[in-house]
Amino acid sequence: VQLQASGGGLVQPGGSLRLSCVASGFDLKYHAVGWFRQAPGNKREGVSCISSRVDGDTFYLDSVKGRFTISRDNGKKAVYLQMDSLKTEDTAVYYCATVGSPDLCYDDHNADYWGQGTLVTSPA
Repeated sequence: VQLQASGGGLVQPGGSLRLSCVASGFDLKYHAVGWFRQAPGNKREGVSCISSRVDGDTFYLDSVKGRFTISRDNGKKAVYLQMDSLKTEDTAVYYCATVGSPDLCYDDHNADYWGQGTLVTSPA
């Protein structure tokens, strides 16, 4: 069971990035999936989660609502996080993980399988 996150990078404030999370060893379509992030000195927080259905429930951290969009392609066993209008405070290592449901996204202890992180940097 493995999740692979990618797509991080350095982008100026106001810019965009799209993160991808791909699964191997299991079928991601049966799992709700979330993106979590951890900035230096901060605890890890839930950013956005999506149910197992492509058109299912979603959760967004208040600070990213209207700027980030989570989506999934179950045929490709992938979940994406489109991040627009990036701010310096979005700088963090971003992780994808499976969760029981989107309403559990608020706490990273509710996540099950984790991928390695991908670094997003939006410098001041």
